[in-house]
Amino acid sequence: MQSLNLHLKILIFILVSLGLLITGYQIVVLDIPVKEDETDDIWSLDAKFEFQASSGVPIKAQMFIPPLNQDYISLNESFISNNYGVSINQVQSNRRVTWSARRASGTQTLYYRLVLTKRYSTAPTVAPPPPARQPIVLDGPEQVAADALISPIRQHSADIETFISETIRRVNDITDDNVKLLLGGSASALDKARVIDVLLSNARIPLELVHTIRLESTANQEPELWLRSHNGERWLYYHPETGQQGIPDNRLIWWTGSQPLFNLEGGRQGRVSFTINNSEMNALRLAKMTTENRASALLEYSLYGLPLHAQHVYQVMIMIPVGVLVILILRNLIGIQTLGTFTPVLIALAFRETQVGWGIVLFTLITALGLSLRSYLEHLKLQMLPRLSIVLTFVVLVIAAISLFSHKLGIERALSVSLFPMVILTMTIERLSITWEERGGSHSFKVALGTLVAATLAHLLMTIPELTYFVFTFPAILLVLVGFMLAMGRYRGYRLTELMRFKALTQQG
Repeated sequence: MQSLNLHLKILIFILVSLGLLITGYQIVVLDIPVKEDETDDIWSLDAKFEFQASSGVPIKAQMFIPPLNQDYISLNESFISNNYGVSINQVQSNRRVTWSARRASGTQTLYYRLVLTKRYSTAPTVAPPPPARQPIVLDGPEQVAADALISPIRQHSADIETFISETIRRVNDITDDNVKLLLGGSASALDKARVIDVLLSNARIPLELVHTIRLESTANQEPELWLRSHNGERWLYYHPETGQQGIPDNRLIWWTGSQPLFNLEGGRQGRVSFTINNSEMNALRLAKMTTENRASALLEYSLYGLPLHAQHVYQVMIMIPVGVLVILILRNLIGIQTLGTFTPVLIALAFRETQVGWGIVLFTLITALGLSLRSYLEHLKLQMLPRLSIVLTFVVLVIAAISLFSHKLGIERALSVSLFPMVILTMTIERLSITWEERGGSHSFKVALGTLVAATLAHLLMTIPELTYFVFTFPAILLVLVGFMLAMGRYRGYRLTELMRFKALTQQG
């Protein structure tokens, strides 16, 4: 007996643990939404490339586009142009699109669109560290000014990180004569980045210019310049003017390096403008979209991989164990008597057609008429099988009559009685008739009432939209229910209704 108890406990532990682990993996690792109405941010980035085409000259327009190995996953990438060839090339660590045409005239407009989301993205690819840096050689006074700046920077820094911070701070002090000389009269972010690059090269510290776009709903946005350097272990990001360290989460790297955003041949007056839009999408729909775009299908082996009509069937079917659990608790813990375990669940499923109110009325009416006929037939001394056949035929006639009269009276909800599963009603009446035959009318009435109460509670729980979504999306949670059912199978304690039976004994004591 002890070995049996141990075996049962181990089995319950395995089922519950397996169900929780699989569900937790789907929620935490696969990031599948727990709620059906959960949404995620979608970013649409539009780059509009405009220029004037030169007549009679082939056109070649090139523009850097974002790498697809960042913290965001691409849902859609499109290139929109009229009579242009499109090709994408890898230029060092950058991606570049090339639009080409043999002839064009007038104003030309080319579009690039990228739709991104952060959810379901994989770990970004880390760029390799840059090669050893060689100093940038300057002429005469500029080299003297650079040396004059590097000397105090070395004194006030302890490592690469602090050296870069101190360099940015000093270059942004435009009152310093050495800084003025190196800037050459211009104090733009790009010029400051150029001077910072010169100073860091003399200290053999690598530096890259990083051009980013802010993920904010704005129009006509300009790329924002950042700097990054490698300290031998990781990349460090800095703002060239504020000295802020660490690039914000809402920055998307568009391209790196000192080259301009676009290059134009066969045209003039080129201009690129950015428009960023933010929207929300249902997280589950988003999961399906990312599944189609990823090699490891996120929902490939879930019930969402079934055809839509099959999904609708399984959304109902997969809630049956939940209804069975309700009946189990009502019978084993509370002590309500029902027509078995599965009959109340079938009645609960039938209530999906009629709704609870009409379902209770129709169930009570048709069952009462069927049992009344059975009581009348008992006086004719018929055998049980012919008697049940007559009762079932009568049920069909009653259902047809209710449908006809409800249609004439304009009660459209009552028309759903025609969809009320015939097998469930006839089986219920048959089992109640047998119960009446064996244990009397009082017990039969008590069982019918308990069955109706249990079916109503099961229906209310099985039709909760949030619960239906959760069980359908995370079906492994049913293993936890099985573990609970196994534990209930060994319950030998009192039921709540039995406390009323023994109340008199406690009063006498």
